[in-house]
Amino acid sequence: MRLTVGCRSSDIQNITEFADWLLDIGQGNVGGPNVGEAVIDIPDDLLILNSVDPMGDLIRFVYPNILDRFNELTYFHDRALLVPLNEVVQEINERMLDLFPGEEVEYLSSDSLAECEDLSEDFDPQLYSPDLLNGLKMSGMPNHRLALKVGVPIMLLRNINHKKSLCNGTRLQVVSLGRRVTEAKVVSGTNIGYCTLISRVSLTPTDKKLPFRLKRRQFPISVCFAMTINKSQGQSLSRVGLYLKDPVFSHGQLYVALSRVKTRDGIKLVILDKESKLINKTTNVVYKDIFGNIEC
Repeated sequence: MRLTVGCRSSDIQNITEFADWLLDIGQGNVGGPNVGEAVIDIPDDLLILNSVDPMGDLIRFVYPNILDRFNELTYFHDRALLVPLNEVVQEINERMLDLFPGEEVEYLSSDSLAECEDLSEDFDPQLYSPDLLNGLKMSGMPNHRLALKVGVPIMLLRNINHKKSLCNGTRLQVVSLGRRVTEAKVVSGTNIGYCTLISRVSLTPTDKKLPFRLKRRQFPISVCFAMTINKSQGQSLSRVGLYLKDPVFSHGQLYVALSRVKTRDGIKLVILDKESKLINKTTNVVYKDIFGNIEC
């Protein structure tokens, strides 16, 4: 549906072939029998190959002339670097932040143990020092250290104002940085250009693996030059760079990433093997029994 909206009749054949390939990836029909995981070949025209700096080339594809154009209102509207893991998201965002002009402002969270009634009797809060709490990094939570610059794209990690479309996943761009508030303008969704003030809030993760409940007071945002594939679900983008330093690991992830774009020319992939060499193969995870349980 994304590919065919507004397309020219002369492009229909190429678009149809690309769409069929995407659907075959989503249904696990590429690369032979797929019983959960299969290694598939990616067409060369979608890949960045023979590069000495593949991440840099992928960044330049998604964000061309970024230092000259980042002040354009819609520049970040439909561009994103996608990766499977949060660790790689942070790696890319830190690299992009270093490239950006201006003074970096650092915000540190206030972390503590939240009151909880279901803690075991032998739980000792003194074992969990502030340094230990500060070092925790969890999906959907801002890090203890948040570094920002004016002009940098950010993403909301919590719902703030539904009426103004300030919801979890909304992308904004930093306008100014104060001690207690951050001013940002919306660059995605239906309210592009709207400016808002974001303050610190107290957040508690839902991760059940922790033996305690963390309470973190921090701005509910993260830098978002890059985002995880899961965060990109539902978005339509014109430029996507898929950086597969690590392969996808859950059902349909590869299909979700590849199907964000509106044209075949709008996506490029960098795929690395365990020795960080560029390759043209990657893993596609599809559990076909999921489709068998769907009732028409």
